[in-house]
Amino acid sequence: MTKNIFILAFLFLSITGKSQNLKLEEIMKGESFIGNQPTNGRWSLDGKKVYFEWNPKNELGASTYFWQKGMGKPEIVSPKEAAFSQMDFKTKPGSDVVYYLDKGSLYSYSIQAKTSKKLIQQSTPISNLQFGTQTGELFFEQNDNIFKYNTKEGTVLQITNFNKGIKKETKSEKENFLNTQQKELFQFIKDKEAKKQWNLAKSKAVKSDFAKEYFYGKDQFINLKANPNGNFATFLLVEEPEIKKETMEVFITANGYNQTPETKEKVSTANFVKTKFGIYSVVKDSVYYLNFSTLSHIQDTPKYYESYDNLKNKPKEDKLIVPQAPVYSEDGSLAIVEIRSQDNKDRWLVNLNLDKGTFEEIEYQHDEAWIGGPGIPGYSFESGTLGFLADQETIYFQSEATGYSHLYTYNLKTKKKTQLTKGNWEVRDVTLAKDKRAFYLTTNTTHPGNRNFYKLAVADGVLQPILTKDGAHEVVLSPDEKSLLVRYSYKNIPWDFYVADNKKNTTLQQISSSTTEVFKQYQWRTPEVITFKAQDGTPVNARIYTPKAEVANKAAVIFVHGAGYLQNAHNFWSNYYREYMFHNLLTDLGYTVLDIDYRGSDGYGRDFRTGIYRFMGGKDLSDHLDGKKLLVEKYGIDANRVGIYGGSYGGFITLMGMLTTPGEFASGAALRSVTDWAHYNHGYTGNILNFPETDPEAYKKSSPIYFADNLKGNLVMLHGMVDDNVEYKDIVRLSQRFIELEKKNWTLASFPVESHGFKETYSWIDEYGRILNLFNSTLLKK
Repeated sequence: MTKNIFILAFLFLSITGKSQNLKLEEIMKGESFIGNQPTNGRWSLDGKKVYFEWNPKNELGASTYFWQKGMGKPEIVSPKEAAFSQMDFKTKPGSDVVYYLDKGSLYSYSIQAKTSKKLIQQSTPISNLQFGTQTGELFFEQNDNIFKYNTKEGTVLQITNFNKGIKKETKSEKENFLNTQQKELFQFIKDKEAKKQWNLAKSKAVKSDFAKEYFYGKDQFINLKANPNGNFATFLLVEEPEIKKETMEVFITANGYNQTPETKEKVSTANFVKTKFGIYSVVKDSVYYLNFSTLSHIQDTPKYYESYDNLKNKPKEDKLIVPQAPVYSEDGSLAIVEIRSQDNKDRWLVNLNLDKGTFEEIEYQHDEAWIGGPGIPGYSFESGTLGFLADQETIYFQSEATGYSHLYTYNLKTKKKTQLTKGNWEVRDVTLAKDKRAFYLTTNTTHPGNRNFYKLAVADGVLQPILTKDGAHEVVLSPDEKSLLVRYSYKNIPWDFYVADNKKNTTLQQISSSTTEVFKQYQWRTPEVITFKAQDGTPVNARIYTPKAEVANKAAVIFVHGAGYLQNAHNFWSNYYREYMFHNLLTDLGYTVLDIDYRGSDGYGRDFRTGIYRFMGGKDLSDHLDGKKLLVEKYGIDANRVGIYGGSYGGFITLMGMLTTPGEFASGAALRSVTDWAHYNHGYTGNILNFPETDPEAYKKSSPIYFADNLKGNLVMLHGMVDDNVEYKDIVRLSQRFIELEKKNWTLASFPVESHGFKETYSWIDEYGRILNLFNSTLLKK
């Protein structure tokens, strides 16, 4: 152990000396070294100021800064102004008064007078504020019920009366010999009973206008929402599944006693739940439920069932679904609901008739893998892009029908569906203009690794370029839509805020400068984004870092980004900024570094996104093998001196590379890696591999633990012990397999206080020191 520490310390000194500019212990400080980048940009209500969170002095936390025209550097604001700037304001076009909730109380605010007024404060907080159709009418939720507030009259009316549990019935006294005898013998008893019945009849004759109680049992009661005219409220009941959750052992605690918090549920069909979509009619004072059994394809079975004898002839039954809360037209007459199957292979849009409790299906989407893509979330309890245009009869939404996520409209009267955008690129984000006749779109039109910004008028469908230079633009429109607040970055330029006029091909004016002087002293590389052909002919993008000829050592390191569905071979600042700096350090030392957007990565359309369906460690791994081949054939790399590393999904691919293609990689470092997908969470894994109970073969061929006997080369595994995402148990189980199989060329480094994303600088230094040590000791010629 002492010898290993000495070697590691020696390597730190020798490496930092050779690289001259970059020191591992400095770059692993992350943003403390780079400079803390500003986030959460927003405009003041009058559009004269912009606000954002920033920590330029590297304090314990970020503060709120503001900037306005004519200023030099941004300045810090008071805590009160900072808190106010982050409120979720509800506004109506042309109105001076806006409404917001703060700590469960309702406030109004005059933009012109710059004054707030507290309207409602109670011991029970209110939430989910929304405007009604009538001027001055607001709805809010409190204690699982909808209330209507009239801002002109100051009245508050409760319009629903939902209660958890079961109604307790008043039990009448049972007839027996004694009470029957009393009635027979005494006139007093007869008169008393007659008066009781008369009073009861009179009370029933005068009906209360207060909503009747409705008890919804023990289910979860969610998505309560009033329609804008206040005539209806909808809700969703979700049964409470009885699921055993994973627990985690925490050793380093304040009081010295271990803790065992629950973390997550494992992927399983046991996580499927029954749901009921309910409607409450104010006029009828009654609750009724929608029956969605007539949805098209609701009894279709997945194709993979054909691979299993116990499933291929399974009796037909309705899929379990999740309807979202409706999206309404302004007058509340039209209600559109997005519905997802819980296996995430189907998506419907339906037009509800709230009065009759019926629906008309207007859009059906299906993906044999799983529904997803920008504007189309990949989880059944989330909703996608959906809203109404100015005519209040045309809706807009996104679909991957062409293979890329594009924007569509559908007119509910004419039944006409129109595709507004098209091409081999994606609509990444959609903002409807205030007049509801145009869209502001973030796309990757010019390159998969860019985030461009356009305006698109519905009438002509022409994309008007506003921000299209290489890099990424995160844009917030000013209240009058005349100005833009832009968070921009490039490959070697971290995020900062800029302002610009909202016009064609506008110019950015920088208002924040986040990078430190020490960061600026190094000449950071702008890695080339290259494209190579995978073995199945699919184009694959990658970042490549190439050393100067005089230091090139013919060794290469392949980095595997995490999450599977992320993107890292792009033209903007990476979320993996420590890894980016580490790759610069490696390149200084003579390594060539390749960073691949393998199959499953974001930004490349439906087929690329679902290329890992039913086999993780299939095309995503072969893309890395093809990348290695490129390094050998084009960049002069020695095939026997290629290493691989990555975290989370990147750690998983590293393990699959080392265990299913033994000998391809001389060494690998697997960080916080999944080793057995049957032990990962439900939402992510069920989409890609289906479920262990129904598709066990997909889990077996995708899980590294089944291939532990193939280990060849040198493997270092690194894992946080309080990881509540990929459990520490994952790496413990694989370690036990290696021990039982008498494998010797592996090590495990455990980090007692780290979760999935490392926080402490000393942990980062230790982790990447071990990775650097691995590559230097296995890839460089002795």
